[in-house]
Amino acid sequence: MDLLARYRGTGADLPFHDPARSHPGVAMEGYFWRVTDPAAGRALIALVGVNQGPSGPWATVGLASSEGFLETAALPGAEAAPRGLGARGGRSTSGGWAIEGTAHRLTVDLGPRARLDLALEPEHRWPRRHLGGSSVFQVVPRLNQYWHPWLLGGRATGTAVLGDRSWHLDGAQVYGEKNWGAEGFPDAWWWGQAHGFAEPGACVAFAGGQVAARPLGMPLRTEVTALVVRLPSGRVLRLGDPGLTPVAARVEDDAWALRGVDRPGGWRVEVDGGAPLAAAHVLPVPLPSQGRNTPGDLEHLAGTLEVRVARRGREVWRGTSYLAGLEHGGLARAEAELARRGGDPSPQV
Repeated sequence: MDLLARYRGTGADLPFHDPARSHPGVAMEGYFWRVTDPAAGRALIALVGVNQGPSGPWATVGLASSEGFLETAALPGAEAAPRGLGARGGRSTSGGWAIEGTAHRLTVDLGPRARLDLALEPEHRWPRRHLGGSSVFQVVPRLNQYWHPWLLGGRATGTAVLGDRSWHLDGAQVYGEKNWGAEGFPDAWWWGQAHGFAEPGACVAFAGGQVAARPLGMPLRTEVTALVVRLPSGRVLRLGDPGLTPVAARVEDDAWALRGVDRPGGWRVEVDGGAPLAAAHVLPVPLPSQGRNTPGDLEHLAGTLEVRVARRGREVWRGTSYLAGLEHGGLARAEAELARRGGDPSPQV
């Protein structure tokens, strides 16, 4: 194995290298698609985690909607595409993959009441830059989590079966991202994504948490939030580098407030989100070495998100989405909420 392959096996990527490719050697590599249908006022998510367990690769799979549907599973078998973007995991009752996704196609088969079949047109990919979503942390080996929003806007064509409901999703907006890293998730994390603004080309995404690693044997632990805004003009802002473009986050189970500045460029971004706790899904997160999922994530699929962007004191854009995905993660937090609901992992709708 050459030095570059060994380096990428730690989860890290060199500048100008594509973080969307798989990282053979990490404990977990997660793939996530979010579909927003503003015309119908609804959204759904599909996810697959390619996990390395004691008996071989296994998958965390899930399909959920803003109308209350949720289906998740831990299934044997999973693999990530060695080149390009793609992953598949688990076996369906019909013998195919339970979920299979690329940049251009996404299918889910978790039974007759949990299906998805979409053709994807990736219109606004991550712009070619020297660093990805994790920015300067991208080059640090063996972090517990890396993050990369590879698709900031696309278009879907196809259908979904979500319990008793069938959706036609022609023309819906699509967002795609990846996260990967060492065993387990951070002790706490927060996340958000929104399409559904008045301007179809606009997109907001953020991810934050407690980052930890021991590169070269030296302990590293810090809290960081990455914030990405695709303006209606097509310009992409990426904040979150300590010092130059810091983002301050204040997060609760039902409220998200982010304040970011780009000091060299003179930009300021303010994001405020909210959603009632009772409407959140309780999603699983993988424990790769144990070969199982555990409740770990409170996820809203139709929250409210307001964003304001200014440059050198002049407002450039202001937008509101009522179909935002908003997340507050942490094992203790999710387990407590699940217990409060009497063990029911679905939202109260």
